[in-house]
Amino acid sequence: MLMLFGLNVSAQKEKGKKHTEKTTHKIVVQLSTPDTAAHKVLTKQLNNLTSVWKDADVVVVVHNRGINMLRKNLTNVAKEIETLSERGVKFLACEFTLQQLNIKKDEIVEKAGFTPYGLVEIITRQENGYAYLKGGF
Repeated sequence: MLMLFGLNVSAQKEKGKKHTEKTTHKIVVQLSTPDTAAHKVLTKQLNNLTSVWKDADVVVVVHNRGINMLRKNLTNVAKEIETLSERGVKFLACEFTLQQLNIKKDEIVEKAGFTPYGLVEIITRQENGYAYLKGGF
């Protein structure tokens, strides 16, 4: 059994689909940890995921203390964010978190977008068929 982000890729094969077949995969990833090692792990995992599912719709919602992953002067994964963005991965910073922590939008890496409320974004995407992943583990 091949596990990728906790997804049983072998189970897809058993259902008659290969994991490399053209299928729209929609994934929303929640990142709320300030742990910079977790940021590195997440970008490696996203790299693996987008190598297998090249057309996956992947959205990373960053909120709470995880916001430092997207701060220009604090991130340890700026290059990785740029590369993943070029592959179509979307990074969204929570505007409510920015307000609560007194962070300006211009402090966020240029490749990131914004969402008014991170948790609402995550829930709404799940309601619209996105698989949920907790980032940073």
